Amino acid sequence: MRVKITLAYVGTAYAGWQRQNHAPTVQGAVEAAAAVIADRAVTVYGAGRTDAGVHARGQVAHFETEKSWPPGEWQRAFNALMPADVRVVDAAQATPSFHARHAACGKTYSYQLDTGVVASPFLAPYAWHVGPGLDGTALRAGAAALLGRLDQRAFATQPEPGDRSERPLESAAVEAGEDLLRITIRGRSFLRFAVRGMVGTLVDVARGRRSVDAVRAAAETGDRRLAGATAPPHGLCLEQVHYEDAD
Repeated sequence: MRVKITLAYVGTAYAGWQRQNHAPTVQGAVEAAAAVIADRAVTVYGAGRTDAGVHARGQVAHFETEKSWPPGEWQRAFNALMPADVRVVDAAQATPSFHARHAACGKTYSYQLDTGVVASPFLAPYAWHVGPGLDGTALRAGAAALLGRLDQRAFATQPEPGDRSERPLESAAVEAGEDLLRITIRGRSFLRFAVRGMVGTLVDVARGRRSVDAVRAAAETGDRRLAGATAPPHGLCLEQVHYEDAD
Protein backbone atom coordinates (compact mmCIF):
# COMPACT_ATOMS: atom_id res chain seq x y z
CA MET A 1 0.00 0.00 0.00
CA ARG A 2 1.32 3.46 -0.90
CA VAL A 3 0.48 6.26 1.52
CA LYS A 4 0.64 9.97 0.66
CA ILE A 5 1.11 12.41 3.53
CA THR A 6 1.08 16.19 3.62
CA LEU A 7 3.36 17.79 6.19
CA ALA A 8 3.67 21.13 7.89
CA TYR A 9 6.83 21.97 9.78
CA VAL A 10 8.88 24.76 11.29
CA GLY A 11 12.33 24.32 9.83
CA THR A 12 14.26 26.29 12.45
CA ALA A 13 15.71 23.29 14.27
CA TYR A 14 16.42 21.22 11.17
CA ALA A 15 19.23 21.01 8.63
CA GLY A 16 16.64 20.83 5.87
CA TRP A 17 14.41 18.05 4.61
CA GLN A 18 16.97 15.52 3.41
CA ARG A 19 18.23 12.87 5.79
CA GLN A 20 21.76 13.46 7.16
CA ASN A 21 23.94 11.35 9.40
CA HIS A 22 25.01 14.00 11.88
CA ALA A 23 22.25 16.61 11.89
CA PRO A 24 18.49 16.57 12.61
CA THR A 25 16.34 16.71 9.47
CA VAL A 26 12.64 16.62 8.73
CA GLN A 27 12.92 13.46 6.66
CA GLY A 28 14.81 11.87 9.54
CA ALA A 29 12.05 12.75 12.00
CA VAL A 30 9.33 11.39 9.72
CA GLU A 31 11.23 8.19 8.95
CA ALA A 32 11.94 7.59 12.66
CA ALA A 33 8.20 7.74 13.37
CA ALA A 34 7.41 5.56 10.35
CA ALA A 35 9.89 2.92 11.54
CA VAL A 36 8.15 2.69 14.91
CA ILE A 37 4.74 2.40 13.29
CA ALA A 38 5.84 -0.18 10.72
CA ASP A 39 8.31 -1.98 13.03
CA ARG A 40 10.92 -1.78 10.27
CA ALA A 41 12.98 0.81 8.38
CA VAL A 42 10.84 2.92 6.04
CA THR A 43 12.04 5.29 3.32
CA VAL A 44 9.88 8.39 3.01
CA TYR A 45 10.16 10.21 -0.34
CA GLY A 46 9.57 13.96 -0.28
CA ALA A 47 8.37 16.21 -3.08
CA GLY A 48 11.26 18.61 -2.56
CA ARG A 49 14.35 19.21 -0.46
CA THR A 50 13.71 22.30 1.60
CA ASP A 51 16.96 23.76 2.91
CA ALA A 52 18.08 24.35 6.48
CA GLY A 53 15.79 26.76 8.29
CA VAL A 54 13.08 26.74 5.60
CA HIS A 55 9.50 26.02 6.67
CA ALA A 56 6.61 24.20 5.00
CA ARG A 57 2.83 24.22 5.18
CA GLY A 58 2.31 21.78 2.34
CA GLN A 59 5.27 19.45 1.86
CA VAL A 60 4.14 16.15 0.31
CA ALA A 61 5.75 12.76 0.82
CA HIS A 62 4.94 9.09 0.25
CA PHE A 63 6.02 5.69 1.55
CA GLU A 64 5.19 2.00 1.16
CA THR A 65 3.62 -0.11 3.90
CA GLU A 66 1.92 -3.42 4.47
CA LYS A 67 -0.49 -1.89 6.96
CA SER A 68 -3.99 -1.14 5.63
CA TRP A 69 -4.90 1.61 8.04
CA PRO A 70 -7.48 4.31 7.31
CA PRO A 71 -5.92 7.76 6.63
CA GLY A 72 -6.88 9.16 10.03
CA GLU A 73 -4.97 6.42 11.81
CA TRP A 74 -1.78 7.26 9.91
CA GLN A 75 -2.15 10.91 10.79
CA ARG A 76 -2.73 10.22 14.48
CA ALA A 77 0.13 7.72 14.69
CA PHE A 78 2.69 10.02 13.07
CA ASN A 79 1.70 13.03 15.13
CA ALA A 80 1.90 11.05 18.36
CA LEU A 81 5.50 10.11 17.62
CA MET A 82 7.01 13.14 15.90
CA PRO A 83 8.34 16.37 17.43
CA ALA A 84 5.77 19.13 17.87
CA ASP A 85 7.35 21.22 15.11
CA VAL A 86 6.56 18.57 12.47
CA ARG A 87 2.94 17.57 11.82
CA VAL A 88 1.12 15.38 9.33
CA VAL A 89 -1.84 17.53 8.31
CA ASP A 90 -3.32 15.02 5.85
CA ALA A 91 -2.91 11.38 4.91
CA ALA A 92 -4.42 9.38 2.05
CA GLN A 93 -3.97 6.15 0.18
CA ALA A 94 -2.22 6.84 -3.13
CA THR A 95 -2.20 4.93 -6.37
CA PRO A 96 0.77 2.58 -6.86
CA SER A 97 2.17 4.89 -9.55
CA PHE A 98 2.08 8.06 -7.42
CA HIS A 99 5.47 9.57 -6.58
CA ALA A 100 5.64 12.67 -4.40
CA ARG A 101 8.50 14.21 -6.39
CA HIS A 102 8.15 12.81 -9.91
CA ALA A 103 4.39 13.41 -10.13
CA ALA A 104 4.61 17.03 -8.94
CA CYS A 105 3.80 19.61 -11.62
CA GLY A 106 4.62 22.72 -9.60
CA LYS A 107 5.32 24.31 -6.25
CA THR A 108 4.18 27.47 -4.53
CA TYR A 109 6.50 29.26 -2.11
CA SER A 110 5.89 32.31 0.05
CA TYR A 111 8.43 34.65 1.55
CA GLN A 112 7.64 37.04 4.41
CA LEU A 113 9.29 40.41 5.02
CA ASP A 114 8.93 42.17 8.38
CA THR A 115 8.79 45.89 7.57
CA GLY A 116 8.32 47.17 11.11
CA VAL A 117 10.72 49.66 12.68
CA VAL A 118 11.50 47.08 15.35
CA ALA A 119 11.72 43.39 14.46
CA SER A 120 8.66 41.62 15.83
CA PRO A 121 9.62 38.72 18.14
CA PHE A 122 6.47 36.96 16.93
CA LEU A 123 7.53 37.20 13.28
CA ALA A 124 11.27 36.71 13.83
CA PRO A 125 11.31 32.93 13.19
CA TYR A 126 9.23 33.31 10.01
CA ALA A 127 10.10 36.66 8.41
CA TRP A 128 13.20 38.57 7.32
CA HIS A 129 13.29 41.90 9.12
CA VAL A 130 14.06 44.51 6.45
CA GLY A 131 12.60 47.51 8.24
CA PRO A 132 10.33 50.24 6.85
CA GLY A 133 10.72 52.22 3.64
CA LEU A 134 10.32 49.56 0.97
CA ASP A 135 8.67 50.84 -2.21
CA GLY A 136 5.72 48.48 -2.72
CA THR A 137 5.10 49.68 -6.27
CA ALA A 138 8.71 48.99 -7.25
CA LEU A 139 8.55 45.60 -5.50
CA ARG A 140 5.51 44.60 -7.55
CA ALA A 141 7.11 45.86 -10.77
CA GLY A 142 10.21 43.80 -10.02
CA ALA A 143 8.09 40.71 -9.37
CA ALA A 144 6.30 41.24 -12.68
CA ALA A 145 9.68 41.41 -14.44
CA LEU A 146 10.34 37.80 -13.35
CA LEU A 147 7.35 36.51 -15.33
CA GLY A 148 8.98 36.55 -18.75
CA ARG A 149 11.93 34.45 -19.76
CA LEU A 150 13.60 33.26 -16.57
CA ASP A 151 17.07 31.74 -16.45
CA GLN A 152 17.19 30.81 -12.78
CA ARG A 153 20.99 30.70 -12.68
CA ALA A 154 20.83 34.46 -12.07
CA PHE A 155 19.25 33.84 -8.68
CA ALA A 156 20.53 30.40 -7.64
CA THR A 157 23.77 29.87 -5.76
CA GLN A 158 24.52 26.22 -6.43
CA PRO A 159 23.17 25.11 -9.83
CA GLU A 160 24.07 21.49 -10.46
CA PRO A 161 25.80 20.41 -13.69
CA GLY A 162 23.23 19.51 -16.32
CA ASP A 163 20.40 21.36 -14.58
CA ARG A 164 17.87 22.93 -16.94
CA SER A 165 18.28 26.58 -16.05
CA GLU A 166 15.40 28.17 -17.95
CA ARG A 167 12.44 27.64 -15.64
CA PRO A 168 9.68 30.24 -16.01
CA LEU A 169 7.31 31.23 -13.22
CA GLU A 170 3.56 30.84 -13.39
CA SER A 171 2.91 33.73 -11.00
CA ALA A 172 4.64 36.18 -8.66
CA ALA A 173 2.45 38.25 -6.33
CA VAL A 174 3.05 40.73 -3.51
CA GLU A 175 0.59 41.19 -0.63
CA ALA A 176 0.92 43.98 1.91
CA GLY A 177 -0.24 43.88 5.52
CA GLU A 178 0.58 45.90 8.60
CA ASP A 179 4.37 45.76 8.93
CA LEU A 180 4.41 42.64 6.75
CA LEU A 181 4.95 41.97 3.05
CA ARG A 182 4.44 38.55 1.54
CA ILE A 183 5.85 37.51 -1.82
CA THR A 184 4.22 34.39 -3.29
CA ILE A 185 5.88 32.61 -6.22
CA ARG A 186 4.61 29.63 -8.18
CA GLY A 187 6.55 27.68 -10.77
CA ARG A 188 6.99 24.19 -12.09
CA SER A 189 10.46 23.76 -10.59
CA PHE A 190 13.25 25.77 -9.00
CA LEU A 191 17.02 25.68 -8.84
CA ARG A 192 18.47 25.55 -5.33
CA PHE A 193 18.18 28.89 -3.48
CA ALA A 194 16.58 30.51 -6.56
CA VAL A 195 13.46 31.76 -4.75
CA ARG A 196 15.60 33.32 -2.03
CA GLY A 197 17.79 34.92 -4.70
CA MET A 198 14.71 36.39 -6.36
CA VAL A 199 13.53 37.80 -3.04
CA GLY A 200 16.91 39.33 -2.27
CA THR A 201 16.87 40.97 -5.70
CA LEU A 202 13.34 42.31 -5.24
CA VAL A 203 14.25 43.81 -1.87
CA ASP A 204 17.10 45.67 -3.62
CA VAL A 205 14.58 47.01 -6.13
CA ALA A 206 12.22 48.09 -3.34
CA ARG A 207 15.11 49.91 -1.63
CA GLY A 208 16.08 51.71 -4.84
CA ARG A 209 19.41 49.90 -5.12
CA ARG A 210 18.56 48.00 -8.29
CA SER A 211 16.31 48.77 -11.25
CA VAL A 212 13.44 46.74 -12.65
CA ASP A 213 15.38 46.62 -15.92
CA ALA A 214 18.26 44.97 -14.04
CA VAL A 215 15.87 42.28 -12.78
CA ARG A 216 14.65 41.69 -16.32
CA ALA A 217 18.22 41.53 -17.64
CA ALA A 218 19.25 39.06 -14.94
CA ALA A 219 16.24 36.87 -15.68
CA GLU A 220 16.91 36.89 -19.42
CA THR A 221 20.67 36.30 -19.28
CA GLY A 222 21.11 34.14 -16.17
CA ASP A 223 23.96 36.41 -15.05
CA ARG A 224 24.24 36.10 -11.26
CA ARG A 225 26.16 39.39 -11.10
CA LEU A 226 23.04 41.30 -12.12
CA ALA A 227 20.95 39.97 -9.22
CA GLY A 228 20.91 40.63 -5.50
CA ALA A 229 22.05 38.66 -2.48
CA THR A 230 20.31 35.49 -1.34
CA ALA A 231 17.63 36.22 1.25
CA PRO A 232 17.93 34.32 4.56
CA PRO A 233 16.11 30.99 4.81
CA HIS A 234 13.74 31.62 7.71
CA GLY A 235 11.35 33.81 5.70
CA LEU A 236 10.72 31.07 3.13
CA CYS A 237 7.85 28.58 3.30
CA LEU A 238 6.83 25.80 0.91
CA GLU A 239 3.11 26.47 0.75
CA GLN A 240 1.89 23.79 -1.64
CA VAL A 241 3.02 21.08 -4.02
CA HIS A 242 0.81 20.85 -7.08
CA TYR A 243 -0.34 17.70 -8.88
CA GLU A 244 -2.34 17.55 -12.08
CA ASP A 245 -5.06 15.34 -10.64
CA ALA A 246 -5.58 17.77 -7.72
CA ASP A 247 -5.26 21.17 -9.41
